[in-house]
This record gives sequence, structure tokens and C-alpha cells, in this order.
Amino acid sequence: MTFLKHQAVIASDHAGFPLKQEVAAWLQGQDCPLLDLGTDSTNSVDYPDFGQAAAQAILNGNAVWGVVICGTGIGISISANRFKWIRCALCGDVETAMLARRHNDANLLALAGRVLSPDLARKIVQAFAETAFEGGRHQERVLKIDAIMFEHE
Repeated sequence: MTFLKHQAVIASDHAGFPLKQEVAAWLQGQDCPLLDLGTDSTNSVDYPDFGQAAAQAILNGNAVWGVVICGTGIGISISANRFKWIRCALCGDVETAMLARRHNDANLLALAGRVLSPDLARKIVQAFAETAFEGGRHQERVLKIDAIMFEHE
């Protein structure tokens, strides 16, 4: 499945807010249904809160996929990956975004708000959203990732 026409969630901390605005506008221009969970300014907030909110939106069925953004993308991706069934990939280029979908069935994309230009971020989001999971040999690996989560509860 490709994602672009399916319900998406977007969330960021204050460092990711300017890039979130750019990405959200682009997604809306692509007629992608979008749930924006904030933040709504550059006032300081905590990225774990927004990584958690985005992950829960997917787990609750309020979104199929999403984009999370903080200064480096690292903290918000770590936060989102604490949830079962969430495979959040931090991507800084188009190829990695495509492979995150094709090989890992990633359902959440993390971006670095302080690093990426709006143009490159849009290209990364588009590649992520338009690439389908390949399945096959990769399915077994994704199942192993999910099994690790269950072993450590």
C-alpha cells in the first residue's frame, strides 16, 4: 500500500515546527487527509509528547501513517518507536525513505527540522508516502522486529 491518499498524522516539537508547516502544506496540496497534532509554535515543548501522540494516533486507527519532526529527528523517532507496531524511520534522503517503506514497512517517518531544507523534506515525504512495502523476504524480518517487542515486555 502507498500512503499518500490515506489518513496521515503529523506532529513536531518547537524545533520541527517550521518544517512541519511546510510538510503539512505540501501534504494538504496533495489531497492527503491530515491530522495535525501540533505543536503550533516555536515555543519550547517536549518532543516525547509529540512522538507519543503520533504513534498513538496510528495505533488508535486515527491515522494510517505519519510524519514526526524534531530538531534532529532522533529524539522524536526514539519516542515513537517505544510503541508496539510502530516502525518509525529517521530519514535524511530519498533513498533511505524508499527503503524504509520497501524493506521495513515503516509507518512513521521522522525528519530533522534543523537539518533538512523544505524542498528536500518534501521529496523525502513523497518518496516515503508513494513507496509500497515489498513483503516477501522482508516480511519475515519485520515479523522478527515485532517479536523483539513482545519478548521484552
